[in-house]
This record gives sequence, structure tokens and C-alpha cells, in this order.
Amino acid sequence: MPFYLGLATTFHDPAMALVGPDGEVLFAEAAERYLQYKRAPNCEPDPGTRMAGLLERYLPEGSELVVASSWGEPFSDFLKGQAASGAFDLTALAAHPSTLNRSFVPERAERVFIADLHAMQARAGYGTLLALDNETRGLGGKPRATITGQRRFAHHLSHAAYALWSSPFAEATALIVDGMGETGAAAIYRLRNGRIEEVRRHRGRGSVGFLYGLVTDLAGFDQIKGEEWKIMGLSPYGQSDPALMALLRRLYAVENGRLRFAEAETVQAVAAEVLARRPADIGEQGWADLARCGQDVFCELMDGLVAEAWALAPCENLVIAGGCGLNSSYNGRVLGRSGFERLHVPSAPADDGNAIGAAWLALAQDHPDWTGPAAEARPLTPYLGSTVSTEPFERMAAWEPRARRLDIEGVTREAANILAEGGLVGWVQGRAEFGPRALGNRSILADPRPAHAKATLNAKVKYREAFRPFAPSILAAAGPDWFEDYSDSPYMERTLVWREDVRARVPAVVHADGTGRLQSVTAARNPRYAALIAAFADISGVPILLNTSFNVMGKPILHSAEDAILMFYTTGLDAIVVEDWILTKKAPA
Repeated sequence: MPFYLGLATTFHDPAMALVGPDGEVLFAEAAERYLQYKRAPNCEPDPGTRMAGLLERYLPEGSELVVASSWGEPFSDFLKGQAASGAFDLTALAAHPSTLNRSFVPERAERVFIADLHAMQARAGYGTLLALDNETRGLGGKPRATITGQRRFAHHLSHAAYALWSSPFAEATALIVDGMGETGAAAIYRLRNGRIEEVRRHRGRGSVGFLYGLVTDLAGFDQIKGEEWKIMGLSPYGQSDPALMALLRRLYAVENGRLRFAEAETVQAVAAEVLARRPADIGEQGWADLARCGQDVFCELMDGLVAEAWALAPCENLVIAGGCGLNSSYNGRVLGRSGFERLHVPSAPADDGNAIGAAWLALAQDHPDWTGPAAEARPLTPYLGSTVSTEPFERMAAWEPRARRLDIEGVTREAANILAEGGLVGWVQGRAEFGPRALGNRSILADPRPAHAKATLNAKVKYREAFRPFAPSILAAAGPDWFEDYSDSPYMERTLVWREDVRARVPAVVHADGTGRLQSVTAARNPRYAALIAAFADISGVPILLNTSFNVMGKPILHSAEDAILMFYTTGLDAIVVEDWILTKKAPA
């Protein structure tokens, strides 16, 4: 019975997942965590130095291993042909114009993206193969596993497989929306009786994801760095501008329920007119009015796609994935704007999640009766990544009296007290989250009650723009008391509106438009984090913590205890807790 190695092989956000013969996800992690390189552009998803230890840990000796990646075979063959023709040679790429095309990106840039895609497909699995060979060093030993097959699956199908089979739903409609796929940038799938069916695949170069990226660039940010989220955070500070809205609406139309995008000439003209209107003094804070208009246009486009999904595959349950699934502001409103009643967005809706999707598709190919993970394993936990060794703390204890090992109840109680006194706490427990958001295992935490907590956290640790909000983690049972039309949000996947009468109690996590991108926390999903929030609630009366990822701006979420210790000593953190160890700036009483 083979194991399955899924590889997310886009030129950004590469990731790998190991899946057992029964479909259990044994491990899943984005390459950026191990490499400590934000988004890990054009890096292999399975570095040999990383894979050696993972294979030893998760695969029995003598295993078979099937490698599955996230772009389809016909497309990969097309890329091979393009490469053989010289289309990806540097001089050939340089000959393309740098003007915007129908995809809303420069023509040359898009060609480079496609060349990068070819490079990623061509070397998929090489790191794993080297890891297996390095076990024997050519000395006649048998490697732990033998690669017995390589499969390639369509990009949007990989998104759908991960999102649908990881959801709590037996039946659902999936809307996949991102920057690009093999034929277009959106697709609709349906889950029935455990089987995934393609309903419609969009074709053409027009792209909701790249249009949002163009707005990102025009507003003064950089989509290549993945700064689209800044548009979402900045938009509530802007005003809707009729002239800007009219310009952006020239880029698309909805005809007979289908999206139609503008020609390249119109894209270029609109971008030039928008840029001519941009204030000269936006600086690092961006252009708030364009952010507002861009977010509103995004919602219009997504509404059109959701309506199409409802018309073609009506169902109570909606699943959204692809990079556009990270737009939590829209996710929080979609049910009120459609016929769907329930929503699932997985913890890693962007391309990293395709590692799991590709692995599951390969397994389903070998086992036609397999219809997804068992009910008790759904929805899929996000805690699938690395653990952190506490050995550095054991060494520190000999010379650092502020490093102490307590039981988990002890560190929870002490961390809750530090938080209630206004301190900033780095909190590291268990396995890392799969996806871009810290969900209580790799988090920096703060008291949400002081109005200045957000500014303090930015000044002391995060060093990021003041307009970007921080998320609330709330005990799920308390959710209806704090949010209007509350719905469960286990992965910070949606923003909801705070009740008017509670906003003044937690101003640090109330965004400018009265919303919060919440994480619903339960003891079943994360017992240690739930216990910490409960301990804080016992002191403060507030079952909520301000939660942000354990990193500084421009860096990925930490990967090791050494990362946590370095941030402790070089930032304004008051304490870090790693498993049952606590390190504080103040000496213990």
C-alpha cells in the first residue's frame, strides 16, 4: 500500500504533504516555514535536507511512495513543448513587452510566470529522490522508500479536492478563484456521494485574482510580495469614489450570468487613468480610496461567480478556495448575498493547500471506492506541520534563571496573568498550522481591551502598517454574545460584525468598519489555546485574545525554538511560552 507525497508546485507558496495509505494527512507544511523565506518563490516544495527527516519519521522502511503534483499532465506537456521551442529562453522572454495584458499583469511578467511553472513541474520530486539516495550514500543500503509513480493533477481540481474533502460537508458546491489555472482563473466543482465533479471551468486570461493584484500595485503596494491583504485591511479607511469605480468597472462586465473581461488596450488605458489620479503623498500607507473601490469591485466579481455557482450547482453548502478564498472580508458576507446557507473555507485555500489535494487525488485514483477522509477526521485539522524542540530551553536553563519549565497548567496561568497585565506573549504549542494564519499554535498574543494594544504591538514587535487589523480569537461558545449573525470561523477565514454594545470592551481587535476576522476556538480543536483564553477570561471577564502570527514583518511564521528565542531578545515581547517552558523579561518572583 503506497504512501502519497503531494507537492504544490506553483512558482509561489510551494508546499508538501505526506498522506498515508488510508488518506490520513500525516504532515503538511509550506516550504517557507523550513526555509524561513517569505512565500519561498520558485523554491522546491520538498527540499532534500527537509525530506530526509520527514520520510524517516513518517514512512516505514520498504514503503512505496507516489509523488503527486498540482498542475495537470496535458499542461505540463504543453510547457515542455514551449521550453523545447525556446520560448522560455531568457532572450525570448525579454523580447515580450512589459505592458499590461488581458490578465491584468505585464505580458513579460506573465510569460516569466509560465516559464517558472515549467521549471517547478520539471523538478517536482527531485528533492525527495535525493533525500532517499542520501540515506544510503551509495554504500549498498536500501532506501527507506521507493518512488513507484508520478501523477499530475489539474490545478483547480487540486484546490477543489483539498477544499471539498477537508470540509464537514457530505455534499457541497466549490467555487475556485485565483490568479491563473490551466485554462482560466476560476472553476466550479460539486461534491456528491464523496465524488468530485467538474461543473464549469472558466477559460481565458481574464482573472479576478490578477485584477485584485493590479489594484494592489496601483494603490502603492506589491502583488509580487503577496501584499493583496493590505487592500482588504486598508479599504475600510477609504471612501467610495464614483470616478474610480467607473474606471474599474470598465475592466469587466457580467453578461448572461458570465464574467467578461476587457481587452488589453482597455486594461492599459484604465490603469493609466487610475495612476494619473493617485495622490502624490500616499507613502507606505497606500491609497485608501482605491483600496475601498478595489474591494468593492472584488465583491461584485465574486458575487457574479457565486451566483453562477448557485445557478449551476445549487446546494446548501458552499466551499471557496483558491487564493481569492483568503479575502475574509468577502467570506464574512457571502452567505447573506447568495442562496447558500453554510460556508467552508479551508485553512490553506491558496496554492499551498494543493499539496494535500494532489495527494488525495492520487490516492483516489488508486482506490476508486475512496470518497474522502472518514467523518471523524473532518473538517481537517489545520495543525499538521512541524513541532518545536524545547532542547534549547533545557540548555538555557543552566545560565538563564528567567527560563523555567512548569507544567502546562502553570505556564497557562502565568501567561494569562502577563496578558491581563498588558504584556505581549509569544505562544508556541504542538504542531504548526497549515496555511498562512496563526491559529493559536504559533501566535503572538495580547490583551484586546486597551485601545493602545494594537499600536504597542506594532511598535514593539510587528513593525507593520497601522491600518492593518489584528484578529480576535474567541471561545466559540461566547461568539453569539459578541458578534452579529455569528457563525463558526475556525481558521480566521471570515470577518463578522461586532455587536455595537461590546466594541468598546475590546477596541484593539475592532477594525475601522466594526468588523473582526475572528478565530472560533474550542477545547476539541485546540485544548491548550482554549484553556489559555479561558484562564484570561477568568481574570478579565473577556473570552477573547488578540492573536497575530509569531513573526516580524517580512518574515514567515517561526519554525524553531531558536526563532522564538531570537524574537524574544530582539523585540518587545514580555514572555514566550514554548510547550511547557516559559521565558520572561522580568525575573520570577
